[in-house]
Amino acid sequence: MKIVILDAMTLGSDIDLSKFEQLGEVVRYETSTQEEAAKRLEDADIVIVNKVPMNESTLKNATKLKMIAITATGFNNIDFDYTRSRNITVANVGGYSTDSVVQHTFALMFYVMEHLKYYDDYVKNGDYARCPVFTHFDRTFMELKGKTWGIIGLGEIGRNVAEVAKAFGCRVIYYSTSGKNNNSGYERVSFDEILAQSDILSIHAPLNDATLNLMNYEAFCKMKKHAILINVGRGPIINEADLARALREDRIGGAGLDVICKEPMAADSPLKDMADDRLIITPHIAWATVEARTRLMDEVYKNIEAFLKGEARNVL
Repeated sequence: MKIVILDAMTLGSDIDLSKFEQLGEVVRYETSTQEEAAKRLEDADIVIVNKVPMNESTLKNATKLKMIAITATGFNNIDFDYTRSRNITVANVGGYSTDSVVQHTFALMFYVMEHLKYYDDYVKNGDYARCPVFTHFDRTFMELKGKTWGIIGLGEIGRNVAEVAKAFGCRVIYYSTSGKNNNSGYERVSFDEILAQSDILSIHAPLNDATLNLMNYEAFCKMKKHAILINVGRGPIINEADLARALREDRIGGAGLDVICKEPMAADSPLKDMADDRLIITPHIAWATVEARTRLMDEVYKNIEAFLKGEARNVL
């Protein structure tokens, strides 16, 4: 049994993958292009993959391939028509990163809300040492208690964010992008209402026709001037050019992004050179605590182990 890991760099060098050797011969590649993947999978029985597309182009020569083990919840990179025509089993992992994403949501929010970059720079550049008094508050910030936290996408992650926000004393409202999500624990509002009412607005929705470009200039103009936008869902939900314009025009108070339209960031991204301490962008790491990545690979191992025993586990 030959197991090929195509993009190990997406898992982190600190995660021990040696246990997979108990299941068969393991060949590990840090990254793979589509062309490289097609060659590297020619004699593979199982592929462990995150982002490399799995389609006819990458799999046509993989005549022995029996299983695709995805190291993620999302499966946009899988051509299911093709994999099913080849009888290739596909399995993913769900729920492993919920706590990690919730934690990062609040990290982004507090960074923006409390102007942490500005105050850190104020101390480290020597201004605080020259200050005649013990404190400094040129950038004011608010308490979270009593504010309205709006959530776009009240799935598992959204619900957990809602619970933490409620513990901080927030009023929580949500918008269902599908129109089908009804949660009696929180007030469901229209899109215009969530824009108008939210002091913090966090996105936890999938990318689809209903959410593509959902947050555009028109939407930003309907938000509170001090409102903070957090996106840990999918990058293209936000129109990045419109966000840059909204920040320049002080339409909103700030934004924290862990996902962007193109990852890695495009050289011509409208957000690339924004030297604005009201904006923080992290490189798609909300999911990636050590604990979450360890859980992920434990689950991938169990998926493969079950497949080799003839059992269906997390099969899509």
